[in-house]
Amino acid sequence: MGIVSDGQVIKVLRQYNPWWRISSAIKEESKPQKRVAYYEALKMLKHKSIRRFVVLSGVRRVGKTTILYQIMDNLIKEGVNPKNILYATFDNPILKLVNVENVLSIYESLYPAQGTKYIFFDEIQYTDNWELWMKVIYDSRKDIRLIATGSASPILEKGGTDSGTGRWSILKIPTMSFYEYCKLLGLEEPELPENLRLTKLVEMNAAELGDLMSRFGPLQNHFNRYLTIGGFPELVLSDDDAYAQRMLREDVVDKVIKRDVLTLFNIRSPLLMEKLFLYLCMNGTEIFNATTAAKELENTSVTTIDNYIEALEMSNLIYLARPMDVGSKGALKGKPKIFIADAAIRNAVLMIDDVLSDERELGAIVETAVYRHIVSFYQGSTAQLGYFRKAKDNQKEVDVVIELPRQKILCEVKYRNNSHIPATDAIVELCQDEKSKVTNAFLITKQLDDFGITKHKTSTPILRVPAIAFLYSLGRAEAEGQNGKL
Repeated sequence: MGIVSDGQVIKVLRQYNPWWRISSAIKEESKPQKRVAYYEALKMLKHKSIRRFVVLSGVRRVGKTTILYQIMDNLIKEGVNPKNILYATFDNPILKLVNVENVLSIYESLYPAQGTKYIFFDEIQYTDNWELWMKVIYDSRKDIRLIATGSASPILEKGGTDSGTGRWSILKIPTMSFYEYCKLLGLEEPELPENLRLTKLVEMNAAELGDLMSRFGPLQNHFNRYLTIGGFPELVLSDDDAYAQRMLREDVVDKVIKRDVLTLFNIRSPLLMEKLFLYLCMNGTEIFNATTAAKELENTSVTTIDNYIEALEMSNLIYLARPMDVGSKGALKGKPKIFIADAAIRNAVLMIDDVLSDERELGAIVETAVYRHIVSFYQGSTAQLGYFRKAKDNQKEVDVVIELPRQKILCEVKYRNNSHIPATDAIVELCQDEKSKVTNAFLITKQLDDFGITKHKTSTPILRVPAIAFLYSLGRAEAEGQNGKL
């Protein structure tokens, strides 16, 4: 192992695994509120007939490690010997110099325990050839169940493609939905119909919709705060939002860009990467033109910009929405829209004093939140997600397009005091076009009393739904296992 001795590794492992000595020590790290990914990961880990390792992927501070501790707590409560549970993070400078095989070997020399062993490896991408060792462990050690986490998803996915097929599954962990935000704070839930589906709201009459929307009223102030500080668990629980944003900027943005991205993707110009991310925050939700960005950012090459964009996407800091064809209307080709992974990241970077009073900024934040919720909701499904912009009249756009074999859903965000759209708006034209085969259309509004079918004569009705109701309902459906069933 070179400069790292077995004794050093043992010391680190003992520090990370206090439950080897006192089983109740796990409770200090575990949190009571559990996210959707916790249940999915636990189900995979403990499945009796299908053995799979699990890899959790998501941006820093999103709660991946907390999920590991919660699963370990669950195992100990169910009677698993604490010495059969190993946690190690390869973000540690000592363990970063040691490969997976050696960590496992040293652990088993300490505790050659009988029965199933549960291995939890954090930030797995920092150890060399991690995917090869996981393949070896999976194939040769039927007594091991394993969960790993990583902050750079396509690196993990590449490993999954090369070695992980049939061996492990990747779960992407986004920041918290608005529903999860409310649950974490212990807010009283609005009384909603069971299995509420947004696509069924169009069948309600005005009185029923009005009654439903009024139930979200008590959450309005919390929704405003959610738009400001986003879905990072530590920020949600903070009593100092300004300080929390500073911590977000330092812990998430600075560490990811200045350390993770540079280390993992061989970035030659850290300063250019920082400028590019700032540029994306300033122009978030807009069509991204790499040629324009290259000229505005030190007149660098388009290839460099494309490579840096890919690195940011791999690091879970941004989402790319691709243009999609809808019906007979020719669509813009090639240029993506870029969304920052969480509106709070954008707010922290730009340091805008009061986003809630700036209608334009608020519109961008809500559109970001809508796209993030939809990406999470359709994870694991066959849905194609993107946006539509008419090629010949590129002012005509639909913010989000969701396409499934039997559904085509349009979502347009109009988070402003007056959500009126003209008959020439893209979403109206597409809902009039029989060739578009649109099944559902939503106009996502600001005011709680701004709901109901628009007055446009379209073959597919366009339903106005307040953003607070749309996002809460989407997050609730996902938490209840209704993913992909809008």
